[in-house]
Formats: sequence, C-alpha cells, structure tokens
Amino acid sequence: MKSLVVTGGGRGIGEQICRQGAAAGYRVGVLDRDAVAAGRVAEAVAGQPLVADICDEDAVQRALDGFGTVSALVNNAGLVRFGPLAELSVEDWRQVVDVNLTGTFIVGRAAARRMAEAGGGAIVNITSVNGLVPAALGGAYGSTKAALQLLTQQMAVEWGPSGIRVNAVAPGFIDAGMSEPIYADPETRRVRSGGVPLKRLGTAEEVADAVLFLLSDRAAYITGHNLVVDGGVNMNVLALLPRPRAVDSAGH
Repeated sequence: MKSLVVTGGGRGIGEQICRQGAAAGYRVGVLDRDAVAAGRVAEAVAGQPLVADICDEDAVQRALDGFGTVSALVNNAGLVRFGPLAELSVEDWRQVVDVNLTGTFIVGRAAARRMAEAGGGAIVNITSVNGLVPAALGGAYGSTKAALQLLTQQMAVEWGPSGIRVNAVAPGFIDAGMSEPIYADPETRRVRSGGVPLKRLGTAEEVADAVLFLLSDRAAYITGHNLVVDGGVNMNVLALLPRPRAVDSAGH
C-alpha cells in the first residue's frame, strides 16, 4: 500500500487531501502540530496522527520515523500574516517565512531522503495565486509562496534522478481552511466571486483533486509544474480595472 503524509492535515484543505488520499487507497499520515486535530482526522481516515511542528527538524524526523515508508508527501501547512509591508514586524515576517518556506524545506528534505532509498516518490507543495500576483496586505505570504514555486522546481531538478517527482498546486479563492472566516462575510464573498472568471469560489475538494492527480501515476511524466486551481482569477487583473476612455475611439 502506498503511503501519504500531509502537513497541516488537521483542517481545511489539508484535511480534505487526507480524506481523498485515503479514498484513493493511501495509508495516510496526518502531520499537524495540533494533536487533537491530527487525531480527529487520522481516526476519520483510518490513518496515523503525526504530531510535530514542521519548523522543528528533530520533531519532523521523529514523526516520519514513526510512520515508516513515505511514498507521497503534500506540504500543505501554511501561515499568513496580513499587513502593509511598511508596518509588518520582522517577527511576523520571519514566522511566515519559517512556516511556508523553511518548514516545507525541512519536511520535503526528510521525506525525499526516505523516498530516494525506496526508489522514488512524489511530492506536491501547496503554493498560491498570491505567489503569482501581488495581493493587498499579503506581501509576506505572497513572497514566500513565490519562493516556494522556485523551490519546487529546484527540488524537481535535484531529486528527479532519484525517481522523485515534485510539483505544486496554487489555489486561488478557496472557501476552506484559513479563508473560511473571510468568506463568512456575504459582501466579501460576493465581490471575490465576481472577480473570478468562473464566477464562484473554489472548494477544498477541487484543490485535493488536483493534488491527487499530481501524486498519481497519471502524472508520471510531470515534474516541476505549478498547477493553478483558481477559476482564472490570476489572469483577470487587467479585466477588473476601469476601461480607459481613450480606448473607445482608438485605432489599431
């Protein structure tokens, strides 16, 4: 049986990936620093709770040692601190970098070493459309997600010869996890949905579908790719700006 470890698996998108991974036949390790959340999801998917802070290298090693073989890894755990860069504290900046980038490196490296010994595996890192285009008050988060996209490619190049594929999924406006409190406000939900070409928010299930595809043998020749799951919103920036009056009478 193939095995899957999901960081931040105790809630939101991570929980959904665990559920769909179990349904696809994986033995699931729910890695989360919240022991109660990890235990709840692990029980639901007949998996194993792995309690660790992804920024703690020793704790990650112990968790993976207790889990055994890792066939697949999803680096889903993430942290956001909203605020203009001019007012963002260095402490908040470092926390976001530590979780979103360094934590992904720590878990990814530990899993890749095990995968290499076993002859290969697959990794998916969760990036974001905020790593593709700037977003208001999201400078720290977006910067780490942009860096994570390049880290994904670096991992793919370096670990490919060991039979390890590394890809990323970039969710857009998803009504799950960290974003649920945002979309609880009807006006925010209406405005954000209206800015998406498909005119709706995405779901955790749709993100998990993309992740499971990239982990599967159907994606056996895909590596280093960042699969955007956003209903087209990252392409819609110019379309949302007011139309210049001069355009109405301009020639070619």
